[in-house]
Amino acid sequence: MRFLPRDEVPNANLIVGIDTSDDAGVYRLNDETALVQTVDYFTPVVDDPYMFGAIAAANALSDVYAMGGTPLTVLNIVGFPISKLDKKILADILRGGADKVRESGAVILGGHSIDDTDPKFGMAVTGLLHPKAVWTNAGAQPGDKLVLTKPIGVGILTTAIKRGKASEEGIRRVTEVMAELNKVSAETAKEFADVHACTDVTGFGLAGHALEMARGANAGFVLYASQVPLLPETYELAKDKVYPGGTVRNMEWVQNDVRFEDDVDDVHKIILCDAVTSGGLLLSVPSEQAENLVMRLRDRGVVSAAVIGEVVADHPGQLCVKN
Repeated sequence: MRFLPRDEVPNANLIVGIDTSDDAGVYRLNDETALVQTVDYFTPVVDDPYMFGAIAAANALSDVYAMGGTPLTVLNIVGFPISKLDKKILADILRGGADKVRESGAVILGGHSIDDTDPKFGMAVTGLLHPKAVWTNAGAQPGDKLVLTKPIGVGILTTAIKRGKASEEGIRRVTEVMAELNKVSAETAKEFADVHACTDVTGFGLAGHALEMARGANAGFVLYASQVPLLPETYELAKDKVYPGGTVRNMEWVQNDVRFEDDVDDVHKIILCDAVTSGGLLLSVPSEQAENLVMRLRDRGVVSAAVIGEVVADHPGQLCVKN
């Protein structure tokens, strides 16, 4: 988005646009209603077509949840090699996506497809929220605690799947986590916390997205590596250098603004930069509300929710990682 031209005259109804690193755009319709809009798609990350569709849908819907919105309508975006692959595969992908949309409470209006060299699937999603209740990734305040709602290690596990190094349990768990909607997490956070900032953890990894939040708030972030929930086998696989190229690029991207303390080993550095697909929400909430929020999330089935760090006034716009 950084390459798009900026409007010389800002639109008074544009609440969140391309000038920040937020998850979606927000446009005010009136004093009570704003639209949240986003689009995302990618190539398969698992072998099961149905689960690929479900994961792609959860990933696209997540950007609306990360802004504090409620998904309303969806348009499918499909690329498929119709002459090379069985049409049943496409049907299964679409069915997986449709089931997730139904779970979210939104409705599919239609979409667009092209004959492509490789399968691709995603969605353009429109949601609703109150113009004064928008969550951005730039509102974190010193004294806040950072809450993460899903475990990380997705890029490492999906790379292990491609290389035939993931166990059945690892495959089952990472697939389950990617396909899980952030609906319950977002609704619980609205009910039990004053959310100062939020983003969903995706391609830039936990460290990258935390750094974006720190820069947006001009505050310092501290993460505690030992408190970050991990998918099974993540540490062992990363130790064996099983991780995607995107993870390496993330490490290079954050290196100037992330300080790893001496007690953080090299494997955890990789894991914290691991590129994620359909990750959880990273929420900045008042310190006194954080533990209660985690308890409520776990009570509602978000079992990996954890307090993983804090916001400080020191080192603004930078991230410090401790063990």
